[in-house]
Order: sequence, then structure tokens, then C-alpha cells
Amino acid sequence: MPRSLSPLFQAIATAPTEQALRFRVMDSISEYFGVQRWGIYLLDVNNGLASVDARGVSDTFVEQYQKFGKSVDPVLQYVLQYHAPAHEELVLPKGSWKQSELYKRCCSAYDHEHIMTGPIVGQGQLIGTVNFARIGHVSAFSQLDLASLGAVCTHLSARLAELRQQPWGTNPFVKCLTPREVQIADLVAKGLTNAEIGAELWITQNSVKQALKRMFRKLEVSARTEMVAKLRM
Repeated sequence: MPRSLSPLFQAIATAPTEQALRFRVMDSISEYFGVQRWGIYLLDVNNGLASVDARGVSDTFVEQYQKFGKSVDPVLQYVLQYHAPAHEELVLPKGSWKQSELYKRCCSAYDHEHIMTGPIVGQGQLIGTVNFARIGHVSAFSQLDLASLGAVCTHLSARLAELRQQPWGTNPFVKCLTPREVQIADLVAKGLTNAEIGAELWITQNSVKQALKRMFRKLEVSARTEMVAKLRM
């Protein structure tokens, strides 16, 4: 009998921050899907890679995939189009996986025998993906795996949306900030340091610093306290 996903759903629903959400999913999700490689990829507003948390794969693979694999990934293209989970046997003709450009460019060198990707969505757009790979002589992902990943992604997307809710009401100054900058402003208001904000949003401390500089210019302020006060007007 398949393992119940209820404990994972509960862990997702009660995660108090994005960082906690990431840790809870990454630390336990492989147990439910029998995978040896897994990760969460979040996208920026231009559909580029904003952050990645991966287990079982090296930074070299991530770089290789971004450079050579992403553009020819048929599973990702399906997820982008339909906002639904997919694996290689769902989107490719039977027996053609190892002849695909993705397999030859990226997966073969890392023994990715089977792959599956699920969507993280927000405001009608794909904002990230959950990625799985099985290595060696193992079974392919099944329809039950697809349905289970779809359920996990639904819960993950919903909780992420809740954690990113607009905290500033209808303040007109918020309109000049990007969604990511609003997140940073919210964490500044909660008293987090640049390092803590970076850990929470899965970005570098320098990225936080540069974002704050842009935000100060947009809001015509010179300090964190002044920025928070203006956004609370």
C-alpha cells in the first residue's frame, strides 16, 4: 500500500517561513517517491533561475542543465505549458528517452535513468519546479507518482502563496517594488538581517544588499527604518 502523504501535507501547511518550508520538503520528500536525486528550483520574473536547492546532484550538473539541458527538456516544456507534473514516458514516444537531446546532453553522464518534474505556481504563472531523478536499474515513475506529485505541488504552491502575501495593504509606494523586493521589505520589517533574509529567500547576502539599494532609490529613502515607515504610511 502506498505511503500516506498526509504527514508531508501537514508539514507543508504549518511551515512558518519559506526557509522552513524548503527544509521540510527537501528533508523528507525523497522517502515518498523513491528518488535518489531531487530539488526545488524557483524562477525569477524573467523565467530564469532565481534559486535552487538540490540533493544528490552537484553544482556542475545544475550548471550543465541550465546551459545545455533546459532548452531541450521535453518534461519541463510540458510542465510549463500545462502546469501539471510529467515524466519522460508521458511526453516522449515509448523507448525514445535515451535518444533525446536532454538525456544525451545532461542525464546520461549523471545516470538519471528516469526523471519527473512538478509545477510550483503562483498568480497564474509557473514560479518554480520540483524535480526528481531515479538512478540505475530502477522502475519508471508511475501514474500514482504523477498524481502524488501533483498533490504535493498543490499544497506547496498554496503555502508559498500564503507566506508571500502582501503585508502592506494598499500602500501606493508598494507599487514601485517588484514582488521579490516586497518580500525583502516584509522581512526587513520583521527585523531580519541581510544574512537572515538571504537564507529565508534562498538568495545571497550580496543580492539582498543590492536589492535594498535599489529599493532605497525607488522609495527615496536612505535607511531601513525609513523605508519601513514609508511603506506603513
